[in-house]
Amino acid sequence: MEEHSLPDEENQEQEPQKEEREVTAEELQVFNEELMPQINALYNFAYHLTYNEDDANDLVQETYLKAYRFIHRYQPGTNAKAWLFKILKNAFINQYRKKSKRPQKVDYEDIVSYHDTEDASYVDFMDLRQEIFQGMIGDEVTTAINSLAVDFRTVILLCDIEGFTYEEIAKIIDVPIGTVRSRLHRARNMLKEQLRSYAEKLGYKDYRGQKNK
Repeated sequence: MEEHSLPDEENQEQEPQKEEREVTAEELQVFNEELMPQINALYNFAYHLTYNEDDANDLVQETYLKAYRFIHRYQPGTNAKAWLFKILKNAFINQYRKKSKRPQKVDYEDIVSYHDTEDASYVDFMDLRQEIFQGMIGDEVTTAINSLAVDFRTVILLCDIEGFTYEEIAKIIDVPIGTVRSRLHRARNMLKEQLRSYAEKLGYKDYRGQKNK
């Protein structure tokens, strides 16, 4: 099955002006029917990356402008959401470069494989995906997510909030699947520590270190 290409920010910036073309009626229909319905999800992602309504709106606007310009690269009926999130992520990074800022980097030397370190004793303690992120996003959770370094925050948003698969996330942020798993594992553990008191208020218990009887 052929997969549509996800646009690369640097390649987009370097494309010659002669490639500018008019959007066809069919492409415009695809844009309106498949891409525009993702606007709320895009804004949510952009806001959690920027913490600023104006910046988030600018990111979303830039994303749709690029999506419109490169609509011929999108294959109708495929993953419109992942394609748009890829464009938005690249636009976010590009903004940092233009402002001479860098997203906070992560030291991965102390991060081991998700599958190698997953402890069965953690299973009964706060499953973020199945519990907290299903209709219980409160101020405490939002604050905790926003406090994470951007690399960790991004994978939490893409996986636990937006529901992307590991494979989709790997394509969106341009890293191996193993790195996605490692970042998620580390990010979830950091959130668990920050949200422990909040979880206890919701009735969760910390079963770590307790042996099954």
